[in-house]
Amino acid sequence: MAQLSYTFELAQSPEHLRGYFNLRQSIFCDEQQLFSHSDIDRTDNIAYPIVALDRDWVAGDRVVGVVRIYEAEPRLWYGGRLGVHARFRRRGRIGQGLIQKAVTTANAWGCDRFLATVQWQNVRFFRRLHWTSLEEIALCGQRHHLMEADLNYYPLNPAPRMPQPLVLAEVS
Repeated sequence: MAQLSYTFELAQSPEHLRGYFNLRQSIFCDEQQLFSHSDIDRTDNIAYPIVALDRDWVAGDRVVGVVRIYEAEPRLWYGGRLGVHARFRRRGRIGQGLIQKAVTTANAWGCDRFLATVQWQNVRFFRRLHWTSLEEIALCGQRHHLMEADLNYYPLNPAPRMPQPLVLAEVS
């Protein structure tokens, strides 16, 4: 069996951005039906998209996981729209790798707090990764928890901060 190889990086090419938005559409609209037509919102204009890439894919890199990070106010960062392609979920490493990349990147860019709204079925997974639930909330008619990452567990990622996130216009 071939060794699986994944990388976690800021989406910077049009191909990776297309894969990022296509996978989000597949997970949050088609599969989970949290959104009827599109999960794209105004936050995407300020968010930094992060992708998990399957490097062993015969046709080249394939986006198999996604998450976005954004600075809501100075030094307060959020992560959101974390998702993994259905065929890659049971491996576990992709979701953890995306969370690691998201928090360590924001941490290096001056984050004092990193929060995320997490679907209730994923709360235990996040707790194992050194997150604390702050409160239960409802979003899109579903139970979520507002959670906070323990930044001491996530070392700084030396990735330089892009001057601004890629915008949706760069995808088309």
